[in-house]
Amino acid sequence: MGAPMDLPAAVTHDAAGTQDGHELLQAVRAIAQGPLAAVADDCDRKGVYPEAVLRALGEAGALGVHQEDRSSLGHASAGADFGLAIRAAAEVSRVCGATGFMVWCHQVCGVYMEQSGNPHLGGQALSRHVRGLTLGATGMSNPMKTFAGIEQFLLKARRDGEGYVVNGTLPWVSNLGPDHYFGAVATLETEPGEPPREIMFIVHCDAPGAELRNCPSFSAMEGTNTWAVRLTDYAVDATNLIADPVRPFIGRIRGAFVLLQTAMGIGVTQGAIDSMWKVEPQLGHVNQFLEDRPDELQAELDELVERIMRLARTPYASDNEHIIQVLDARAQAGELALRAAQSALLHAGARGYLMSSDVQRRVRESHFVAIVTPAIKHLRKEIARLSQPVMPTT
Repeated sequence: MGAPMDLPAAVTHDAAGTQDGHELLQAVRAIAQGPLAAVADDCDRKGVYPEAVLRALGEAGALGVHQEDRSSLGHASAGADFGLAIRAAAEVSRVCGATGFMVWCHQVCGVYMEQSGNPHLGGQALSRHVRGLTLGATGMSNPMKTFAGIEQFLLKARRDGEGYVVNGTLPWVSNLGPDHYFGAVATLETEPGEPPREIMFIVHCDAPGAELRNCPSFSAMEGTNTWAVRLTDYAVDATNLIADPVRPFIGRIRGAFVLLQTAMGIGVTQGAIDSMWKVEPQLGHVNQFLEDRPDELQAELDELVERIMRLARTPYASDNEHIIQVLDARAQAGELALRAAQSALLHAGARGYLMSSDVQRRVRESHFVAIVTPAIKHLRKEIARLSQPVMPTT
């Protein structure tokens, strides 16, 4: 059986059947397998930030096809296409998981901006964002863990006239730079007896009160431009407010947030399968005795992708059953990436243990897919919570 040349049919075929989808995936594949492949090792080992690649992906349209208004991309087909956005990001992650993660960071920031309904975050600002002319990110790890009862809010807000000021430090936010921006949440000081309340807002890294600080080195993902962010009396007003209150907004977008992230698991898994097929001509005679062979993993991946594509048709559905299915698909993507990367290492043998090996890099990338928020344990905790039967009221 020969090595597959492309991602599974469910990944490469545009569900809408539009030429836009085919052309986009071809353009993304060319960027991923060309300019991105050339710098992937430097991103991993030297911490090189592939900004030119991200901007090229924006120019190609890969960063904005999930937006409801795609007119700024010049696409013939209108409306959000989350399936296509996931497929495009998977092509990136197939070559470099770090860059695939940054694509997700930017894509989900676009969700915040568009779904906020704030005209200051839509219009020209959103148009520039979806084309990659400006680059955005997400600082939602701490809030998502806090809403799940795992952490406490690290950013605190207080009222200041008609707006707010925010103080606190987020220990790591990825895909940042001096002119970048990201979405964040702060808990609001309330009066005794008031229910908890939060605000969500855009942080501009070059704005007064925002400071980027170095954070510890990671075992992988060093090229993601990850920083600690310190906010000191950072101003939030009508120009950068995403949601107030936050919880209904998070309830509406959380499925979309998690769905877009599945692209990392899909891509890292497919890249690992690609690596396994590469060594098949030389090592197939002994690798046949290993478990998790590439054809078996490919079948599992194809099935998972088909499932994710079905869920992507209704990205903003918020009923319990849909959210449980989304969380489970995301967990399965992380678990499959771990298995595929581990198997790729075993298939490659000693050559896969070299630091210069893409197999070695992919093992570490798969670990990131498994622990980045929402981590597998976080996902399983939420699935258990949402699966509890609702007690009838008396």
